[in-house]
Amino acid sequence: MNILTQVQLKAFNTLRLEAVASHYVQIHHVEEIAVALEYATQQQLNVLILSGGSNVLLPREINALVMHMQIMGVETLHTTEQYQFFRVGAGQTWHDFVLWSTAQQCYGLQNLALIPGLVGAAPVQNIGAYGVEVGEFIDYVEVYDREQKHFTQLSAADCNFAYRDSIFKQHPQRYVICYVVFKLLKQAELKINYGDLRQAMGEELTAENLQQQVIHIRQSKLPDPKQFANVGSFFKNPIISAQQLQYLLKEYPQIPHYPQAHGQVKVAAGWLIEQAGWKGKRLDQVGMFAKQALVLVNYADADLYDVQQTYQAVQHDVYQKFAISLQPEPVLFDSQGVIQAHTGVSI
Repeated sequence: MNILTQVQLKAFNTLRLEAVASHYVQIHHVEEIAVALEYATQQQLNVLILSGGSNVLLPREINALVMHMQIMGVETLHTTEQYQFFRVGAGQTWHDFVLWSTAQQCYGLQNLALIPGLVGAAPVQNIGAYGVEVGEFIDYVEVYDREQKHFTQLSAADCNFAYRDSIFKQHPQRYVICYVVFKLLKQAELKINYGDLRQAMGEELTAENLQQQVIHIRQSKLPDPKQFANVGSFFKNPIISAQQLQYLLKEYPQIPHYPQAHGQVKVAAGWLIEQAGWKGKRLDQVGMFAKQALVLVNYADADLYDVQQTYQAVQHDVYQKFAISLQPEPVLFDSQGVIQAHTGVSI
C-alpha cells in the first residue's frame, strides 16, 4: 500500500474539478482498509472515500486521506429457482457489470445501463433510472464497519434503501463498502412503462433490447463525461403532495408526474428546470446541458464556487416559478474531507 501526498484528483471526478488531496491511497485489497484508516488516525486526518467520482463535488484543497476504492472481481455464487447471485468488487465499473450480467442472461439491471461510476457507489445513492432502483436487486453489502472496527454484512433491509438514499448516505463516516452481492432474476421481468422507453422498444420486448434502448436514450440526451464534464442528473426529482400537484396542473397541465407511496407524487426535475429557462443556459463556465436540462456541465475549468453559483441560481428560479425546492444529488465535501449539506438559496 502506497500513500501519496499532494495528489491532483481532477482525473478522478467526472465534473473535472481541480482538487488536490493532501494524502491519497488506492485500496486494491480489503486488508489495506484497516491499515489506511489507522494511518489516518495517527496523522489526525479525516477520511474521504472516493469511488468513481461521478457523484461528488470537491473543493480545490482537501486536507484528508482520500481512500480510492479499487477492489475488483466478479464471483458467481449460488443459484435458486428464481435468482442467480453474484459478488462484485466495489471497484468494478458499473456499466460494464450491467452489460456482463445481461450477457449471462441474468436480469434486473438493464434499466440502469450507462449510469456512470463504480459498483461500490451504487448502494450509497441507491441509483435508479426508468422505474428501477438498484436496491431491488441487492442481497447484501460487505463492508468494513469503522465504528466497530470489523468486517460485516448488511442485508438489503439493513441498508434502508429509499429514493436516492441508504444507510451509507445517512451514516457516511461509518461504512467502507468492499463488495456488493446482487440477486439477479433468471427470467426477465421487464419494467418499460417509464418515460419514452416503451415506445422506443417497439415490438421486441426482450431484456437485451431494453438495455439497448436505455443506452440509446441516455446517449441521445446525456453528455459523455469524456466530452462534457458532468455528474449525470444533478438534481433529484422532487416528491410533492398530491394537493400541490393538483394546484400546479391547473396552470401546467403537461407537467410530468409519477405516483408514489402515501399519496405523494414525483415530478420531473428536468422539466421544471427547462420551464424555468435553464435548458442550455450558462453562467460563465458552468451551465445546464442543451439536450437535457437536468445535467449540469463544466464547460471549461470551473471550480466548486462556479458550480455552486450556477446550481443555486437554478434552484432559485425553479422555486420562484413552481414553489418547489430542488435538491442536488452529488455529495458535497469541504476542505477537511467532510460531507456537507447543500446550503439553501435565498428565495
